[in-house]
Amino acid sequence: MKLYLVAGEASGDARGAELIHSLRALRPGIEFRGFGGPQIAALAGQEFIHDWIGRAAVVGINDVIKNYGYFRSQLALAKAEIESEKPDAVVLIDYPGFNLRLAAAVRKAGSPVKIIDYISPQVWAWNRARIPGMARTLDLMICIFPFEKPLYEQSGLKTVFAGHPMLDSLPAKRLGTPREDRLLGLLPGSREREIRKIFPIMLEAAAILAGSRPGLRIAASAASEIMRERMEEIARQYPGVSCEITVKNAHDLMQRATAAMVASGTATLEAAYFGLPFVLLYKTAWLTFFLGSRLVKVKWLGMPNILANREVVQEFIQDDAQPAAIAAALSPLLDDPAARTAFQANLEAVIATLGAPGASDRAATAILEALPENS
Repeated sequence: MKLYLVAGEASGDARGAELIHSLRALRPGIEFRGFGGPQIAALAGQEFIHDWIGRAAVVGINDVIKNYGYFRSQLALAKAEIESEKPDAVVLIDYPGFNLRLAAAVRKAGSPVKIIDYISPQVWAWNRARIPGMARTLDLMICIFPFEKPLYEQSGLKTVFAGHPMLDSLPAKRLGTPREDRLLGLLPGSREREIRKIFPIMLEAAAILAGSRPGLRIAASAASEIMRERMEEIARQYPGVSCEITVKNAHDLMQRATAAMVASGTATLEAAYFGLPFVLLYKTAWLTFFLGSRLVKVKWLGMPNILANREVVQEFIQDDAQPAAIAAALSPLLDDPAARTAFQANLEAVIATLGAPGASDRAATAILEALPENS
């Protein structure tokens, strides 16, 4: 059996590696080709995987436009390889901007290959009108949030709710130690553009909080050494704030901090899993926000709030991301144990909606069951 995988970001690379483990446990000898990152390539074989994660992880309209030629060439390459390799299935892992276009191109070419999407694109947030078209293009959707399944099934697309992969990867990272007193965490995201926009706001809010709390300690986590250097450059512009910046320490900080500021993204759900009292921040380029705000059709940006269908975590978006307002929202979470306990109870209820561990195993089973008997 041969599967063609396409993952375009670090998170998709991790999910793809987990999926490979689960698939090989069920079907030893299965082969993999396609696009991914170092984790997928290490398991599938470097010679079989185009490791493009560093180039593929773009953010915002401007980055997409600048790299249009590159993505067009990679889409043509993937389509040609699928036609020549004739895999039993194409498994698209997240990364909808590229992957949905690839699925449409493969279908338009008349290929009979099974096309499976693992980790549903969030079209329910920005364009539900695309779902019927996806139903005509895809053979199976494997989603990780429970509310997604009925949305796709309404259009006739076979859908499986596998559960969230986070429930498999994060338990091993639990520290099992009490939170540190008066420690404020700053988690500004992993991309340089996010850090430039969001980290200064976090530092200003932290300065306000520290001004009335002399014993408050401030710590931040950077995704890489390069990002740590960028964050230290920014922090030097705020000499009144002493901020310890460590690398790849986000999960530890989520468990050690009394409360935190977290940039919108995957980290908000991870913070919820670890029971971190936090507020959500998001700020991007004006054009990106202007266009995005006209597409997004959900009340909240943070997944904990979307899952709860109410504002469990306070959100400070674009022009509303004002340091004084953020500091005011964080004050009770830093000072009041009862407020933290109530907050954590709400987060626990959110995480309970994600089901049980075993997402990649259930996804692997669904993929194999979707293939012809003689594959």
